[in-house]
Amino acid sequence: MSTVSAVLFDRDGTLVADVPYNGDPDRVRLLPGAARAVALARAHGLATGVVSNQSGIGRGLLTAGQVCRVNARADALLGGLDVWLFCPHAPDTGCGCRKPRPGLILAAAARLGVPPAGCLVVGDIAADVLAARAAGARGVLVPNAATATDEVERFAPVSAPDLPSAVRGALEGAEDPGRPDPVECADAPAGRRSR
Repeated sequence: MSTVSAVLFDRDGTLVADVPYNGDPDRVRLLPGAARAVALARAHGLATGVVSNQSGIGRGLLTAGQVCRVNARADALLGGLDVWLFCPHAPDTGCGCRKPRPGLILAAAARLGVPPAGCLVVGDIAADVLAARAAGARGVLVPNAATATDEVERFAPVSAPDLPSAVRGALEGAEDPGRPDPVECADAPAGRRSR
């Protein structure tokens, strides 16, 4: 029996194609298996969410409103997730919500009413897995062509070949051997990436 209550996904490079600093909803494209993974989690009664670094806001390259519109488009394509949170800060600000820090995961868990230890965090880079660990959650790496080779090797024991496999592994109760201020859109989903 699984102890997972929620699945939190990274956005860019995990659920949707990574378009750097995307502020255009028309450029949102789901990655293979994304909709299936979200549907699988929901079918098993798990809460779902997105936790995403969006440093383009802090860098002045896009607005929070643009990120919210992109998230709303992704949310519609995915069939609706329970929470979308993103860190709007540039990497050098030292905020507590930017992955690999735990703030986004802790905030998402609180909004969903689940303990952080009940969250599975699925992403495509080390920062996603490290943020999960820092929050006391379980992290799974689903590498893609852009994932650094050393990260693929480092996190091989806690990786999955695709998104549905990552969710299925959590449902089967697989253990994570390495486990030891976000923004939410007011009227649309909100959301990522370590840039």
